[in-house]
Formats: sequence, C-alpha cells, structure tokens
Amino acid sequence: MKKDFYEILGISKNATAAEIKKAYRKKAIEYHPDKNPGNAVAEENFKKAAEAYEILSDASKKAKYDQYGHQAFDGNGGGGGGFGGGHGGMNMDDIFSQFGDIFGGGFGGGSGFGSGGGGQRRTKGSNLRIKVKLSLEEIANGVEKKVKVKRKIQAPGVSYRTCATCNGQGQVMRVTNTILGRMQSASTCPTCGGAGQIIDKKPANADAQGMILEDETVSIKIPAGVVDGMQLKVSNKGNDAPGNSVPGDLIVVIEEIEHEFLKREGENLHYDLYVSISEAVLGVSKDIEAVSGKVRIKLEEGIQSGKILRLKGKGIPNINGYGNGDLLVHVNVWTPKTLNKEQRTFFEANLTDDNFIPNPEKSDKSFFEKVKDMFS
Repeated sequence: MKKDFYEILGISKNATAAEIKKAYRKKAIEYHPDKNPGNAVAEENFKKAAEAYEILSDASKKAKYDQYGHQAFDGNGGGGGGFGGGHGGMNMDDIFSQFGDIFGGGFGGGSGFGSGGGGQRRTKGSNLRIKVKLSLEEIANGVEKKVKVKRKIQAPGVSYRTCATCNGQGQVMRVTNTILGRMQSASTCPTCGGAGQIIDKKPANADAQGMILEDETVSIKIPAGVVDGMQLKVSNKGNDAPGNSVPGDLIVVIEEIEHEFLKREGENLHYDLYVSISEAVLGVSKDIEAVSGKVRIKLEEGIQSGKILRLKGKGIPNINGYGNGDLLVHVNVWTPKTLNKEQRTFFEANLTDDNFIPNPEKSDKSFFEKVKDMFS
C-alpha cells in the first residue's frame, strides 16, 4: 500500500504552498543522490518525495488526491506509461528537469542536474510539441497513434570534452566584496552555455552544437476519455542536447474532431432525434448513432416533442476510470411545413377534437425542468 503523500513530506493536510515547497526541499536535500552516492534506499526516498511534491504542489491534483487518495492517479488518470505527471515511474532525469529550481545553487539546479556520482552537470534537451486530432470514437475507446516527428539528435561521430572554464559544472562562481561581507553567486558558464561540455569533434553534416535533424516515428498510447486541449507527455522523445544530456519530452496536445451527429458535454453525449408526427403518434423503433455503433431504441405511442431518453453508460469513459457517461437522446417531433389538400382536410377536421388539444399532465415536465434535471 502506498504511503500517504503528506506523511512522506512530514506535513499536515492544511500545509500552505510555501510549507509544501519547504518540506520537499528539506527531504530532497536529505536524500539527494550527490549526498548519498550508491544508496538505493535514499534514491527511492528521493523519488517518493518528488512524487509527493508533484501532486501536492499542483492545486488541482492536490484537490483530487484529497478527495480520492492514490486512486485518483492510478490507471489512466495519472499519466503512467510516460504520460502526464510521471506517476508510478518517475526517473531521476524527470525529477531534476521538473524540480531542479527547488534545490537552488546547491546541487546544480536550473535546467541541468547532478549525475549522481561525480556531480557533473547534465542538460536536458528542449521539448517538442505536436497536435493529434482524434475522432469521438477514438476518444471513447482509446487509441494508439503513430506520428512522425523531426527531432534534433547528436550526430554520429560527434564528441565533446569537459568545459575547462566551469570544469563541467555549467556554472561559474563569482565572489564579490560588499558592505555585508564577501558574497558568492553563480551564473551560467559563458563558454559552454551551461552544458558543462564543449564540442571536440564535429562531423561535416552537424550544426555548430554537433546536432542533426532526424525523422522518427513515435507510437503514442492515448487513454480513453481525453478532452480537447489536454496535454500528454511522451518522455525522452523531444530534442537531444549537446554533450552529457538526456532528451527533452514530446508534448502531445489533443484536438477533438467534431462529430457529425453527437455533441459532447464532459462524459455525456447528446443526440437530436427527429421523428414525424405519424411516428410520434403511433410509436416507432429507431436506430441512432452512438460511439460504440448504432443503437436501436423504441419510442412509445404518443411520445411528446422535447422528451429526453437517457441511455446509461453509452457516453464517454471517465479518464480516471470512474465509469462512462450517458447518451441523452432528445426527441423532436417534426411538423410538416406544407400539406396537400387531403392532409389539410384531415387536420382541419380534428382542430377541435379533444384528443388533439394539448393537455399536459403533471408528470410531463417543462423544458426548464428537463434542463434542471440534466444538470442536477
């Protein structure tokens, strides 16, 4: 059973954002790999603290955790398998790249991070961003997409050497005399630009940093229930960086293709069904569109326009695994705009017939009551 995130950081549930950050920094420094070389237990505690901080430092994730606990981020909900928050498989590269600024100047913060042994700075390549268009059916069922991305990688045969200016740290320290005494500050190394290494041998087809562009086909597993604008992360499929580095990430932005018949509202779907007056009077069976295929429904005799039929579980899956939404079928009785002589005679003869005069029962809800029910 997973340990409580608040317990891992040693804080209460009422802790402020500043207190959460302070507690994480304390734990991160205590278990940092540079302070505990080769200590597997310390490394595991370091990862647990980072995982706890990732959730509790984000207001929306913290609210989900407070309500549902670890279950809120299990399965499709958290981003396992390389997506989202790095849950369940955080590696040291991800931790340092995301939270490096927490450590200040003590452990090579900024965009690089300690290697765990010698303390040599490692840089992370830049992220790539792509849009992936999905149909409503793909969103409902989950899908694996293959996309071609153009990534920067280190050219074959390129070599780098440790920057002599910063000795591989990526930063240079300066000491200045002030009225308060001697002050030490760190700044990015002007020679290597913070990489800790400079190019030694550059192939002819490489750029000034020893990089080339390469097309790569990346497979992306997209869980069911994603929404338009959601961002998923594929780790280490972004650009490389020069020297001792790890690749950036591929950020996948979801774009939902509008469905021809179905309208989405969260996990629920809406479908407008039009029937003739004759069908409404006599009753009829109809095939309607659903994300799982066509569904046959039966309309009873005398069904009224505005009736809403709820098909439970025929909507979109909840991305956190809490079941499916519903398909709401809105019945609309189509009134003919023109009539032939025989049809007109029929309706004129029944204008005063009690059976044709509107007589709603108390059980027949108004439009506003139906809308209220839908959102309650």
